[in-house]
This record gives sequence, C-alpha cells and structure tokens, in this order.
Amino acid sequence: MAERGQLPHPAKRLCCRPGYGSGCRPGQRAGGSGPGGGALCAGPSSAAAAAALGLLPLGKTQSPESLLDIAARKVAEKWPFQRVEERFERIPEPVQRRIVYWSFPRSEREICMYSSFNTGAEDPAAGPGGAAAPGGAMDVAAAAADENRLPFRRGIALLDGGCVDNVLQVGFHLSGTVTEPAMQSEPETVCNVAISFDRCKITSVTCSCGNKDIFYCAHVVALSLYRIRKPDQVKLHLPISETLFQMNRDQLQKFVQYLITVHHTEVLPTAQKLADEILSQNSEINQVHGALWMCIVLNPHCKLEQKSSWLKQLKKWNSVDVCPWEDGNHGNELPNLTNALPQGANANQDSSNRPHRTVFTRAIEACDLHWQDSHLQHIISSDLYTNCCYHDDTENLLFDSQGWPLWHEHVPTACARVDALRSHGYPREALRLAIAIVNTLRRQQQKQLEMFRAQKKDLLHRGVTSITNLEGWVGHPLDPIGTLFGSLMEACRVDDDSFHGFSDFTENLGQCKSLEYQHLPAHKFLEEGESYLTLAVEVALIGLGQQRIMPDGLYAQEKVCRNEEQLISKLQEIELDDTLVKIFRKQAVFLLEGGPYSGLGEVIHRESVPMHTFAKYLFTSLLPHDAELAYKTALRAMRLLVLESTAPSGDLSRPHHIASVVPNRYPRWFTLSHIESQQCELASTMLTAAKGDVRRLETVLESIQKNIHSSSHIFKLAQDAFKIATLMDSLPDITLLKVSLELGLQVMRMTLSTLNWRRREMVRWLVTCATEVGVYALDSIMQNWFTLFTPTEATSIVATTVMSNSTIVRLHLDCHQQEKLAGSARTLALQCAMKDPQNCALSALTLCEKDHIAFETAYQIVLDAATAGMSYSQLFTIARYMEHRGYPMRAYKLATLAMTHLNLSYNQDTHPAINDVLWACALSHSLGKNELAAIIPLVVKSVKCATVLSDILRRCTLTTPGMVGLHGRRNSGKLMSLDKAPLRQLLDATIGAYINTTHSRLTHISPRHYSEFIEFLSKARETFLMAHDGHIQFTQFIDNLKQIYKGKKKLMMLVRERFG
Repeated sequence: MAERGQLPHPAKRLCCRPGYGSGCRPGQRAGGSGPGGGALCAGPSSAAAAAALGLLPLGKTQSPESLLDIAARKVAEKWPFQRVEERFERIPEPVQRRIVYWSFPRSEREICMYSSFNTGAEDPAAGPGGAAAPGGAMDVAAAAADENRLPFRRGIALLDGGCVDNVLQVGFHLSGTVTEPAMQSEPETVCNVAISFDRCKITSVTCSCGNKDIFYCAHVVALSLYRIRKPDQVKLHLPISETLFQMNRDQLQKFVQYLITVHHTEVLPTAQKLADEILSQNSEINQVHGALWMCIVLNPHCKLEQKSSWLKQLKKWNSVDVCPWEDGNHGNELPNLTNALPQGANANQDSSNRPHRTVFTRAIEACDLHWQDSHLQHIISSDLYTNCCYHDDTENLLFDSQGWPLWHEHVPTACARVDALRSHGYPREALRLAIAIVNTLRRQQQKQLEMFRAQKKDLLHRGVTSITNLEGWVGHPLDPIGTLFGSLMEACRVDDDSFHGFSDFTENLGQCKSLEYQHLPAHKFLEEGESYLTLAVEVALIGLGQQRIMPDGLYAQEKVCRNEEQLISKLQEIELDDTLVKIFRKQAVFLLEGGPYSGLGEVIHRESVPMHTFAKYLFTSLLPHDAELAYKTALRAMRLLVLESTAPSGDLSRPHHIASVVPNRYPRWFTLSHIESQQCELASTMLTAAKGDVRRLETVLESIQKNIHSSSHIFKLAQDAFKIATLMDSLPDITLLKVSLELGLQVMRMTLSTLNWRRREMVRWLVTCATEVGVYALDSIMQNWFTLFTPTEATSIVATTVMSNSTIVRLHLDCHQQEKLAGSARTLALQCAMKDPQNCALSALTLCEKDHIAFETAYQIVLDAATAGMSYSQLFTIARYMEHRGYPMRAYKLATLAMTHLNLSYNQDTHPAINDVLWACALSHSLGKNELAAIIPLVVKSVKCATVLSDILRRCTLTTPGMVGLHGRRNSGKLMSLDKAPLRQLLDATIGAYINTTHSRLTHISPRHYSEFIEFLSKARETFLMAHDGHIQFTQFIDNLKQIYKGKKKLMMLVRERFG
C-alpha cells in the first residue's frame, strides 16, 4: 500500500511521466487536458505539435520544405552566425532571415527542463528525495495543485490566456511583454521579458518580475512557448547592425532623432555628450585610434597604484568568456608582438596552444611598459637633445648621422606611446617622439636597402623571399602609421590654437592663418627643406609600402583594406608640390628596390598584402612628373601571387620567415574579390593613361594577361578599353582597340570550357569589337574559331553576325572583301557542322546557301549524321528548311530518316512532333503514290496514337497523290483506294490503335471521364466505317466491350444508348 501511494516530486513527474511521451507536446497529457491544455495527444493537432518539436518530420504533415529552409535550419543548429559572416563576404538578406528564424530553440522539452521547479509553497508531507507521504485522494489533489503552480504550467496558462504581447525578434534577441492577471490580493502586472539565444539554445534571459532563480520564470516560459508555437506571428528583424548598415544618411538621422525623442530622459545626456565630442576635432574620441586602453595605461604620469588597479580590472574583463577578440573572433596565430619578437624555444610554439588575443590583451601587456628610460625622457622633453658622435657599426644606435635621436622599439608600441602623449595633453612631447620614430624608420629603410643590395644576386637567383614584418602597420589594432601621420599633420595645421607650443619647432611662421596644411619648417631633428608635412607624407608612404602578411579572418582583412583606403584618402587631400613630389620619387625608388622589406620589391611572399590600391595612388600622383617611374611602380604592383600556381616559395633558412610562425597555413582571403577589383582598377587606370602610346599599351596588356586571373575582370577591362578607344569626340585609337580585342580574345579562351552566365554577351561584344578593328580581325577570329568559341557560338552568333548586311555596310566592304569573309564563314560553318552536326547543321546550310559545293557538302554532313546522333526534331527542322528552299525530295529523304527516330505512344495525342508527322505525310502525298507508299510503313511503325493515325488517313483520302507535287509529274488523277496498299495498311493500323487505346483507357477510367470516352468511341466508329466491313467490325468491338467490362454498369449503359 505504501508503494502504491508514493508519487514522484511534481517537477519530476512533469518531464518523465508516460503522458509526456514522444507523441505529446511537453506540458500536455495524453488523452486528457490540464489547465489551459485543451485537446491533447489524442486530438488532430498532435501530429502538428510533434512536428513542431522535431519529433516527426515536417514532410509527414506539411508540404516539403524549401532547400533554403533545410540548409538554414542546419546552419542555425551548428554554426555561430559570426562564423557564417566570416566565411561568406555577402550573405543575401533572405538567407540571413531564415538562419535567424531557425536559431530559436524548437523543443518545448528543453524549456520545461530549464524552468524553475519552485512551486512557491512547501510540501509539509514531502519526505526525503521528494516523495510524498502515503495518503489518499487528498495527496493526489495536493500534488496536482503543486504541479499547476510550477512555472512551466503557469507559463502555459499565461500563453493560452492570451497574456503574451508585443513579441519582437531582432536578430538573436527575443523580447515581449507578459501580463500577470490580477489576483485577489495583487493588481495586474506587466513583465518585460528578453531572451538571447544562439544555435537553438537559450543563452540568457531577463525578466522584470525580479526572479533571481537560475531557472526560467513563468513569464520566460510563456514567451518562449509563444515563439515555438506561433513562430509566424513573431515580427522578425535582422540584427540592428544590418538595419543600420542599410540606412542612408537621412534615415540614420531620423533614427537617432526618434530614439532620443522616445527615450529622452534616459539617452539625451549621453547622446549630447557623444555629439559634442564627435563634433570637436581635438576631442579624445576623435584622437584615440582604437587603442583607448593602451592610452590609459600608458599615461606617463600614471601612479603605480593606479596602474595596478587598471591591470586588475583589465584582467578581470579579459577573463570573461564573451570578451571580444582583437581580430574579430578569429584566432590570432601570431606570437606576442607588443614588445620585441620572442626568442628561444617558445618563439615558434604551435599556434593552437597560444591563447587568443582579446581587445584588452595589448593593454595588459602595456602595463609592463614604463617611461623611465633616460634616452626616451630626453627625446620627449627637449628640442636640443643631439649627439654628434656617430658610429654606424651598431644595430640600435641612439642617434643618426645628423646627431638626431632615434627610438628603437616595436613600432606599434612606440606609436602607442605617441598616442598616449597626445591623449593626455602632451602634444609637443608626442611630436618629438613621433619625429624620432620616423627618423628611425627612415634609417632602417636605408639600412634594409643596403642589406638587400648586398644579397640581391643570391636571393633573386633562388627566387625566394622573407617576411620581415609579421604584423603590418597599416590595419594594425594600434594604427601606428595613422598615429604618426595624424600627429605630424596636426603640427602643420596653422589654424589650431591648441598647437601654439609647436612654435618652438618652427621659424618665420608670422601671423599667417590658413585652413590648409602648410610646409612649416622644422629645423630640429629634420634635414634642410623638410617639414612636418613632408615627414607625414613620407611615413604614410613607408607604411603603405611595407611588405606584410595578409592576416587571418574576415574582420582583420577588411580592416587592412579599410585603413589603407582611409590613409590614402587623407593623402589625396594634400596638394602635391615639388617638395612632396621629391618624397614620392624617393619612396617609389626605395620601394621598388627594397627587396623583402617592400611590398613592391622584385620578389615578394605569396601571401603578402597586395599593393594595388596604393600603387594606383602612386601612379596618379607620379604620372604628371615622372611617367617612367609611375608605370614601373604600377606594373610591379599588378601581381597577385596568391592566385599563382608557381608563386615564390619561402626562405626556410631565415628564422623570422612566416613559415616558421604559421606552419602549413593555407590562405583564406575573404577580401579576395575586393582585391581583384582593385587590381582591375589599377589596370584600367594605366590603360586610360596610356592611350595613344603604343609601347605603354603593349606593356600594360602583357601585365594584364599575366597577372589578372578573373575572366569577368578582364572582360571589364576590355570593355573599358573599347569605350576609351571609341570616344565620340575623337577618332578611334586603333592601338587601344587592338588591346581591347586581345583582352576579349583572352576572355574567350578562359571561358571556353567553363560555365559563365555572361558568355553569350561576351561573344557578341567580341564580334562588335573585331568589327571596329577591321575586316582582318573578323577574318582572324573565324579562322581560329575552335580556340575561341563553341561550334554553336561560331555558327549562330559569330558567322551569322559577320555575314549580316549591317556588318558589310559598317565596314564598307568591296566585292572581293565580301567574298573573302563569306569564304571564311562557309569554312567555319562546315567545320562546326562536322564537329557538332546536331546543333550546327542548319546554320551551316544557311551560311552555305550561295555556294553550291559548300551547300552540297553541308547536306552530306547532315545525311551522314542522321543515322546516328541527330534527333527527329532536328531532322524535321532541317527537312522543312529544305522544302522551303525548293528541295522537296531532299526534304522527303530527311523526313523519312526522322520518322525512324520517332516513337509516339497511344496516349501522346498532344506530342510536339505530331505536326511534323502530318507535314511529312502531306509532303509524301504531294510527291506521289510511290513516296506515300514508302512513308506509310514508317508511320505505322512509329505512331501508335489512334487520333493521329486517323487524321493522316483522312488527309490521304481527300486528294489525289501528286496533284500538288512537282510540275510534270504524271499521276492517275484517281483517289487512292482504302482496300489496297498503302492505305489499307494505314487503315488497319488505325483501327488496331483505337482498339488498344480503348482497352488501355478502360483499365483506369473514372466516372468523370465517361462522356469523354463516349466521344472517343464515336471518332473510332468513323474510322471503322471507312473499311468495307467496318460496320460489322465496330459492332463486334462494342459487343466485346459490353462483355468484358460488364462490371462498369453505368458506362456500358451509356455505350448502349449511343451505339446500341
């Protein structure tokens, strides 16, 4: 009795009792109802509920899912959305929506599992382990009451009571309100609920009810079940970042204005503060380039206890699981580079064992840095710190040959010091350190050039290179080049009163005020004629030209591209004068001769960041002043070795080579399409500039053909060259036209054996381009068609267009030229017909019409291919063409060949070949009795459709054979008899077809087809009656039907009424 009275704890009963089996929805009982439950598993909704849970395949109860939904559901279950964004450069909005849609949990069982087990009341009778003391019906009732107080049960009741409202899903965040009905002692309350989720798992919940339990409250349960049970009623938006990205300027302004209006008390103070800082050019928010925490911990006057406090806080943030990674949630495979490169056994440790670098890692490492170095203190504190004792035999000299101070430190770290000085109100000190760093970089550049020149012969002979810069300065998280450039540019902006302290660095400034950057002479630490402006430009060119490895991950790679474009955009604001042109010349030469230290060196690493964007800027800047150097620079930058199959290998003998840091790394360039477009832009810029210069155009053409691997980009360049060459206000540039044609020919060769949806457009454009070049170009592409076009393209597009009247008029061809082109077109047509007779025979016949020998050759090709390979539709088409051209006997020959390939079954009375069969029989009938007699056996063998055979039979009995045939043919003038060959054979076949078709129809006939069947028998009777004993045959046929199908009483009654 004790055992029978024991019940599991209500929380356990809810998830494990038999009533919650695989066929039931959690929260409901099989065959019964609970509070707010309604009909359960026994009802018709059980299958749908099970399908919603994923317990039954959706296809069992609904129409099949789309491929998009199937794929999106699988991705939503397994992949973090950020990885999807990294893997694919652009994700279509419908795909994003379906992934977001399927990312919410779909199992109510999990919601039940994680909902709170607290019923809100103690069970005084409960014993250890949650077992209730033995009792009777009162214990069972008490247990049921406890169960109804469970949050999962209460959540179901709230959902069924319509208490869930304002449900909105934005990306992976679900929000809504749940109204708690008024009780006797408590008023109605509205709870705001928010749920975050990822990969079909809820990751966090918040509710304004104040629930502190680790399990879900009833309001969270209600909102979750609403999303599971009514997903189509939830308004779904993509993540807010996607929405903001799609807005234009006006929409963004309206968005911010309305946001402030609706929540003015909460966000207005913060919004106003941010707006003031953004609009202030010298505010901290505009001065700090993404290295805020580095600037904070590098405060030169930061006390030790303050730094310790910051370090503790940064480490705490750094240890949080959701702390963002520095490179956008992609593993950083590079070692710690905040300080100098690590030495020893751990320098090349396996990347998988290295911790990921977060946004706080560099700041934590920077806590170990200090400002106590005496040399550093002298640099930032004095304009007169020099030393004339120069010895060029040490690596890390403190002064250069002019006696000016140098600062040797990991470049991004040194620049972070500059940024920190600027941010904490020390602009003069920041400028002094910036100048020392730039002088150090210039000296290193000179030393690197000398080292490379000494080893150049050996390196070029081996064809190898080394990556000396594991971290690129452009796109670096600390933005070192941007920091140096910004510091120096501020110093030469004479409209800024905040930089009055820089007067110590200048001479003869006077009272001049201007909004433009000026060459403010800076005689300290700089050579004669140099200024802050020249120094800023030079350090930007050094950074942009640095050879550096392409980083991992979409975020880091996009940052490289974005920072490069931002820096170039700032350079473009500066008007070049003779002094700056000298800097450009100097740096261009350095970069071209810089070997492994330069992205424009002769031999670069396969995964080196391409120089296309930078080289385009160099090219346009140098072109008016030194065209030879401009072209040399741009042509060197055209390469894209990551797409080359035989790119230079790495120098494994060098310990700092990238292969030693990133072993067996396969390149995954997420920005490759953008890089290829920049390569194309560089080539287009050179083509435009080289118009009219034959030598330059040939050189640029060779570079394009060698380095660009995308057919679509080469096609774009060909189109660009064509447009430039044929501008309306000038005569066509024939050299540029030839370049355009050569590029078009390369596109044809590249896409000949691959699928390309623009192929047809490309072929038509090439013919247009060749037409502009001249008749010899058209003749050439036709003679070499097999390397450029498919047989179908060559005949249907190329040769047809070349032979058109518009082309002849456009080229002003004489008779001799016309005949030469026509001869090439006919030769092409015959070659194509031999190679692909199925698709090219008709075009070949058309192109050869005016030449008897060629036409006969084409016709023979058709006959040879007719027995094997050509379909009946192709043969019928050519046969009709032959009749149209006045060759009825050849048409008849091809029609008979086509009939041997045809097979029409009894139920194919709408087959597209029926018209061809009727035409062939009509042609044979018009030619005479012999031709008709020859084709009828073929018809009888190929056609089993009764209605088609009866139609042919009637047409043959209406007129005399040969009456509308060839002139001079003799015929008897009498109609053909149905009792003699060949019509007797056709009549018997038709009657037989009707009999077979009738039995086939009766096998699966339904009452709604009875009237149609009676009409079919009426047509059959007309055919039967054409025979001399047809009446008797039809009567016997009907009697047989009545006997065989006597079970179909209603149908047989209709047969008797119509046919007796």
